[in-house]
Amino acid sequence: MLIKVATFNLFQFCSNNHSFYTKKDRFTKSDWEEKKSWIKKQLLKMDCDIVGFQEVFSQDELKSLVLELGFKEFVVVQTPRLEEKNQVFKSTTVALATKFPIKNIEKVETKDNFSFAREPIKATICLNDNLEIVVYVAHLKSNRLNEFEYRFTKDTTLEEKKNKLDIALKNNYSLSLKQRLNEAKTLHFDIKKQKSASILLCDLNDREYSITIDALTNKRFYIKELLKDDLVLFDSYDFAPKKVYNPHPEFKGFKRTPTSYFIGKGNTLDFIFVNRFLKDKIKDFKVFDEHLKKNQNGSLATSDHAQVVCEIEV
Repeated sequence: MLIKVATFNLFQFCSNNHSFYTKKDRFTKSDWEEKKSWIKKQLLKMDCDIVGFQEVFSQDELKSLVLELGFKEFVVVQTPRLEEKNQVFKSTTVALATKFPIKNIEKVETKDNFSFAREPIKATICLNDNLEIVVYVAHLKSNRLNEFEYRFTKDTTLEEKKNKLDIALKNNYSLSLKQRLNEAKTLHFDIKKQKSASILLCDLNDREYSITIDALTNKRFYIKELLKDDLVLFDSYDFAPKKVYNPHPEFKGFKRTPTSYFIGKGNTLDFIFVNRFLKDKIKDFKVFDEHLKKNQNGSLATSDHAQVVCEIEV
């Protein structure tokens, strides 16, 4: 059985009846209809069975949109904060749409009064009578204030990253990074307990090779005695058949398609992670980025993120 899953940052999905963050930031009716129309067309192109959404303000409107497209269930686990006086949303949520029935929703366990900036979804989905998967949807803490954060490459060792992290945390370089790491750690330990196929659909708000990914996926982040990586989660991109993304003809290798841009530089922020039960069953991986090719910054009429779709045999 093949299923297609996706992560989709909607970029300020807020109906024209409300503003987002500040009173002046509000869609006109026509702009709102244009945005919804683009999202519908994009979802039809993606043709997925399960989609995790980020940046959701207007939950009822998104529910109506996905049900109209054939999804059977829609889930949120948190209500965005609303300033009643001016009808301004002050926080976003994540959402999950699925064409398969949901068996149950659980809360991701937290400790020591820790709370997520945006509560993740943890849903057990029934694919058929004898087959279930656990799907998480997350949107980790962003670095909205552009606080200092180290950048790493594929050649940076975990030890080097942790040394830099110790310096950053000791000097309070980035409170956003501290929150994001705690979110990644909490997801790591919850997902590690799963005894069946599990998928994480997320906007990581951090780059490929970041320490956030180590905290999310790698037991060695926590157990210094381990001499080699011991992964709880795997980036589906690494296990998918590769397709050439090559903006520079002289480059002969594979280059990962960015999902977001900042000051002209492409980054991968949107990920689909799977656990050990699914890592060898990735059949396809695709980034839907046509709108970013036209405008790297995206637009409110579309999104400032690409959509990531993964086909998995279960």
